[in-house]
Amino acid sequence: MSAIRLENLVKRFGAFTALKTMDLAVDDGEFMALLGPSGCGKSTTMNMIAGMERPSEGRILFGDRDMAGVAMGQRGVGFVFQNYAIFTHMSVRQNLSYGLRMGGRPKAEVAQRTGAIADLLQLGDLLDRPAAGLSVNILQRVAIGRSAVMEPAIFLLDEPLSNVDAAFRAVMRTELKQLQRQFRQTMVYVTHDQLEAMTMADRIAVMDHGVLQQVGRPLEIYNDPANLFVARFIGSPGMNLLAGLPLETAAGPVVDLGAIGHSPVLAPAQAAAARRARGAVVYGFRPEQVATVPPGHGMAMPVSFVERIGARTILHLGHGAQGAKAVFENDVGLSPGSMAHLAPIPAAIRLFDAETGVALRGT
Repeated sequence: MSAIRLENLVKRFGAFTALKTMDLAVDDGEFMALLGPSGCGKSTTMNMIAGMERPSEGRILFGDRDMAGVAMGQRGVGFVFQNYAIFTHMSVRQNLSYGLRMGGRPKAEVAQRTGAIADLLQLGDLLDRPAAGLSVNILQRVAIGRSAVMEPAIFLLDEPLSNVDAAFRAVMRTELKQLQRQFRQTMVYVTHDQLEAMTMADRIAVMDHGVLQQVGRPLEIYNDPANLFVARFIGSPGMNLLAGLPLETAAGPVVDLGAIGHSPVLAPAQAAAARRARGAVVYGFRPEQVATVPPGHGMAMPVSFVERIGARTILHLGHGAQGAKAVFENDVGLSPGSMAHLAPIPAAIRLFDAETGVALRGT
């Protein structure tokens, strides 16, 4: 079995706790992304799964087998690092086949599997080229192929695309997903890049300061963040978060947003969430989930900057803590200094407890 379970996992380095009581299950054949900013504990978690670090507390299981005391080389995992660590004195073919040759596999099998992985990663024309002098993009592809050719049941990748250029990153996102599907591997992928996680992973584990914040499918995390950290971190731009107070009006329940005015009347689920709040709330909505409305309706916010990015226009609205952004697919005809009147899509509103940062649910 290539399922992975982390149970009450803790890692300390002296007085510093890098990972705090993490519980996570990765299903057999699943692509799980560990996503978070630098220093959040994701690489430490990866290193413990690989056997490079020992947990301070807790257990790591592959299927039903406890990995305590099992050396890295006996765990049957493939590992690709941020730094590709290619043998530059060897050819691409020799690099790709290295593990198979060291394992004593028959020459015919080595040739067949090396050729197959080279074709999959578009390295066929480079097999007899020396690794020295090849671009970083190609070297990272060789590093991925060198591990993948061993067909490990569990494949661990630690920021493998962070050193390559943007265009190549886009290509490799597709190729890595195809690789995982073809070999039906359990893949754990460490990244700080939410686009990588959102486009490739079956599920995402969002981490911050050694704490697992939320686990879910990409759209679940995007649409329904568990707390303010996830709401800010996921999305480009991140979720708009405005301080406010729940208020009952003649028209229905709203959130008083101060100088911005009242929010549109809350939908039933959000109204139920607002009634659960003990005081101040944070009113959240995605920049993509808004529409312009006539003056006197919705929220009124001054336009401070208009950012046009190809087919998208991003309005920067308001100032400071009560600032927000709105994303449109075309030019909305607003300029800096003008007043924007906006209404978020009712079902897309999310409310958070202002004190704890935890999402307020309607049920």
